[in-house]
Amino acid sequence: MLLVLCGSVLAAGLIASETPGTAAVPSLVFVLLAVVNSPLIFPRSIDALEAQRRSAVDGQPVVFWRPGCTYCMRLRIRLGRRARQVHWVDIWRDPAAAAAVRAANGGNETVPTVIVAGRPHTNPDPAWVREQLSRPA
Repeated sequence: MLLVLCGSVLAAGLIASETPGTAAVPSLVFVLLAVVNSPLIFPRSIDALEAQRRSAVDGQPVVFWRPGCTYCMRLRIRLGRRARQVHWVDIWRDPAAAAAVRAANGGNETVPTVIVAGRPHTNPDPAWVREQLSRPA
């Protein structure tokens, strides 16, 4: 919502300065950024402890991600509808998740970090993650 608001303010400024034709481009960019970072693209995030608990029950992977990460978006888009089977954890909203990612990546907050069967995998191929989803729990 904040991205759409910023784009609207910028567009209003361009329209007021008598260049309405150029107002469409930044408006479109901000709307696209808002869509890409919205819950429409990423399922609702849960905290790291809840994700680990759910993963232990259903055997599905846990994906640590953050908004704006192109590799996270690539993974989400390539998983398609099956992305809802994965437990998504936003490291910017959960300090424990950020700490877990740093522990798995030598102090770096590299995402996506995917936990499968208790083992971390940094920026794995989306096809590999899909294979993990097809395995029985």
